Amino acid sequence: MTIKIRTRIQLIVIKQAPFVDIVRVHIDRGRQRASLVSTGNAVERTDSRSTWAQFLSWLECVCVVTFDLELGQAIECCIVYPHCLQKTSICYLSFPDSYSGCLGDTQFSFRFRQSIGRISPDFGEDAYDRDAPVTLQRDLGHFYGYVYFRQVKDVSVKRGYFQKSLVLVSRLPYVHLFHTLLQIIAPEYFEKLEPCLEAVCNEIDQWPSPVPGLTLNLPVMGTVLQVRIPSKTDKPGGSPHLLPAPTLLPTIHELDLFKCFQSALIHLQVLWELTLLGEPLVVMAPSPTMSSEIVLALVSSIAPLKYCSDYRPYFTIHDSEFREYTTRTQAPPNVILGVTNPFFIKTFQSWPHIVRLGDPRMAGDLPKQVKVKKLAKLKTLDTKPGIYTAYKTFLQKDKVLIKRLLKGIQRKRPSEVQSAILRRHLLELTQSFIIPLVRPSLLFLTVSPGPGRRGTPPQIRPFSQEEFMATLEHAGPHLTSMLKGDWMGLYRRFFRSPNFDGWYRLRRREMTQKLESLHLEAVCDADLVGWTKDKSEVEVVDLVLKLREKLVRKTGVTFSQYKRKLQQ
Repeated sequence: MTIKIRTRIQLIVIKQAPFVDIVRVHIDRGRQRASLVSTGNAVERTDSRSTWAQFLSWLECVCVVTFDLELGQAIECCIVYPHCLQKTSICYLSFPDSYSGCLGDTQFSFRFRQSIGRISPDFGEDAYDRDAPVTLQRDLGHFYGYVYFRQVKDVSVKRGYFQKSLVLVSRLPYVHLFHTLLQIIAPEYFEKLEPCLEAVCNEIDQWPSPVPGLTLNLPVMGTVLQVRIPSKTDKPGGSPHLLPAPTLLPTIHELDLFKCFQSALIHLQVLWELTLLGEPLVVMAPSPTMSSEIVLALVSSIAPLKYCSDYRPYFTIHDSEFREYTTRTQAPPNVILGVTNPFFIKTFQSWPHIVRLGDPRMAGDLPKQVKVKKLAKLKTLDTKPGIYTAYKTFLQKDKVLIKRLLKGIQRKRPSEVQSAILRRHLLELTQSFIIPLVRPSLLFLTVSPGPGRRGTPPQIRPFSQEEFMATLEHAGPHLTSMLKGDWMGLYRRFFRSPNFDGWYRLRRREMTQKLESLHLEAVCDADLVGWTKDKSEVEVVDLVLKLREKLVRKTGVTFSQYKRKLQQ
């Protein structure tokens, strides 16, 4: 049974200009009409009841942020679904800070928390999340921002510079797709301004919804982007089969890992373990582009395991969580922050792990590698690039991988190939670590019958760390990984991390749902009439109520709705 739920939304175009008394924008596409009138401080909005469901299945908001001499960073134009968004956060995160010195065009990403007290709209997340890989599921607590920032000299502007950002806000972590989309529409927008943006939004509203496993053609501004939406049934590390099209995107979410980690290749094991364990980590980079790419690369390095702590690809002093994350009255939170402002060097001096990066430099034919340094050497001013930590890895570094990558640099191997080698290594390393945890004998197929088997499915036995540790000697990760080291110590540390907690909750929920479905099928095939012959009336009523509750939860249809449907 398929139930379609239509969500009512609005398209709002907002104009913020200190000297404009009245701004009226009309968008008429036959199916919907929205307008906004602003007079002084009074704002009156009238909008239609029709939907933009296709647009919202990809994006929450498309907006333009500019620098106003009186207001500072302000939203100039915004085509947006208005709920759950912190417009102040969008404004401050959409510009590089003054220390970055970004001239020309710059692209980067950010992530910010949904407004407290707001209710997330229902756009069919269950259907998408059910089939999408856990690392690509919609984030209902946060938004992703994808920025195309332009700063060029302009004598017609009082400040002497044209400064403006085009921002796409979405719940989907499709970093490669949305940055490619910005590369197409942003240059054109900066030339033709608002009419161009409205046309693009109309085109996006014609796109098919992102359905895991499908290959989609997405037309925009005369270009067709062909993409495949990953599915949880995909073979890990496999490549999509795409048909010929004007513009092919081999991935919608993957970064150039080699480019991100090229200055820290010899310390890749340190970064992987810190990310796996959800340790507090700060990435200090010279630009928001570098900080956001490296933070996202770290989060993706433990795929297919989902990073379950908070992470901010670009974090500023204006962020709404600034005080929460920089307080010294308690231990640093389990987050990864990407920053560019030198002010943070002093602010984060008490953090246990800091990655300080500079502009990529070459030492002969090879990128100069940063060194692991003691935290005591972290200086407030003129801090040299390095990984400042006292952490000792549980596993030895893979020298064969490092030699292979460094030799590839000398031989001018393409960055795409280097990234594929690196991604395969990280995938196999994470899989070797996770596979022993999903052994059926430990949790998921070991069940104990619960009371009232007709009405209650079997109960999943809690995970036992000691029982798991006892199996490592004959069925541990050493069977699939060549890396030597203290695997047991790494597991014990992992069990105390937020990543294990998130992974365990997800796996337990998935298995509970599976068991409930199998149990419901078994009950449907059972002879319930025969079973009730020797049961009391209380037991029979209890069974009926339990089955009724399960059917409603499974189908989403109440018995009164089902009865009305039969009578039609």
